[in-house]
Amino acid sequence: MFSYLTGAVIPQRFRRWQWLLLFAIALILTVGSSIWRIMATPPPVALQPAVSLLPQDPYIQVYFNQSEANVYTDPYRQIERYGDDLEQVVVTAIAEAATSVDVAVQSLNLPLVAQALVDSANRGVKVRLILENQYANPTSAQAQAEQTEAWMAIADSDRDGTLTPAEIAQADALRIVKTASLPWLDDTADGSKGSGLMHHKFLVIDRRWVLTGSANLTLSGTHGDGDEPDSRGNVNVILKIDSAPMADRFTEEFNLMWGDGPGGRTDSRFGLKKPHRPAQAIALPNSSVTLQFSPLSPTKPYDQSVNGLINRTLSQSTRSIDLALFVFSEQPIVNQLEAQVKAGTALRALIDPSFVYRSYSEALDMLGVALPDQRCRIEADNRPWLTPSASVGSPQLPSGDKLHHKFAVIDGTTVIIGSQNWSHAANTENDETLLVIRNPTVAAHFNREFERLYRSPYVGNTSLLERKTADSQQRCPTVTSAPSG
Repeated sequence: MFSYLTGAVIPQRFRRWQWLLLFAIALILTVGSSIWRIMATPPPVALQPAVSLLPQDPYIQVYFNQSEANVYTDPYRQIERYGDDLEQVVVTAIAEAATSVDVAVQSLNLPLVAQALVDSANRGVKVRLILENQYANPTSAQAQAEQTEAWMAIADSDRDGTLTPAEIAQADALRIVKTASLPWLDDTADGSKGSGLMHHKFLVIDRRWVLTGSANLTLSGTHGDGDEPDSRGNVNVILKIDSAPMADRFTEEFNLMWGDGPGGRTDSRFGLKKPHRPAQAIALPNSSVTLQFSPLSPTKPYDQSVNGLINRTLSQSTRSIDLALFVFSEQPIVNQLEAQVKAGTALRALIDPSFVYRSYSEALDMLGVALPDQRCRIEADNRPWLTPSASVGSPQLPSGDKLHHKFAVIDGTTVIIGSQNWSHAANTENDETLLVIRNPTVAAHFNREFERLYRSPYVGNTSLLERKTADSQQRCPTVTSAPSG
């Protein structure tokens, strides 16, 4: 071997040592460089709240799962993220119960909540649970898929993509409840196949505390989808209310559905089997609150219904209305909004992206558009606005998340909030809750949440809406009006 450095011939026996020496030098340089980079790299900075906390009313506290005023670590996916930990709010309230916990919720798959209920029952607290039958005994493909997805996120500790019986046992909230023999029932307890939807989302604790809002007690309703790391949970809110009179009204609603409990007579009452419960005014310090439960038969006067209460409240606006809604498909309400806008009220509305441009969405009316359904029919009594709104549309959301809110803020001081979607079915079929809260401190939280969602919205005549309009014109050269009712 010839050396270009010395011009001499290197003996064969030295060749191997030369290459080993060069390799060792390169290895030392590489390792040293890596160690230097590791030592020079600053440790990751913990996520910090982006905004300051707002004052809470002592009797009505507000928690949003995507709030930027708090940071927490998702207990299942171990993701540090913005938001109030809604599950922990519920678990803490249950753990502090002294005498009773009543839970009426559409869906429950959070094992920490289930275990908190069991632990309270073991302390002698009276625990009762009501669920929607589709989720209490999941048989549909969608319900089973949601259940499996939640289990994978919660219990697949070795992340091998399979679930052992032991892993499922610690993840299955319903199994935890049933194994502990906690008393529970669903909306088939009245002898039917189920109400429209048992859509309530409330807890009553010690006949004093009420927790309610838009959140189901599920992974997707609080923390985020198990198979989507960017998900931060469907956008939701929970209120924690300290009021014995309020708790009494919710307990009455619960007892109508509970009857004499599981295994007894079919005296539970769900849906339209309940008597009419008119709106009730409840006074709290610093607040005026109106509470009403759905449903009400469509044969009864509309003004007596929950959607009628929404309409009356909107009609009192003088300056502004901001809406953040999962679904909006109620014609009388959008007609009332048009009247308010014509009278000078400023309107902004955000609807979940999966619903905003559906043929029955009232966002289309506000945008001055009519889109036919799959049978090329226009919604009955449709009334697109002659002056379309440029401030109606949908928000940008983390991947996999939904805008699950059902709230409005009126004149910056009054909040409409509850489980009730603004739809005919919610009003006339489902078990639902609605609160109208007049309290500027409470409203400030909802104002901030709306502004967060409205930062970069898709509003007005978007390119997607233009494409949908063009597609519908090509698909339906002739449209007809759907029959009324």
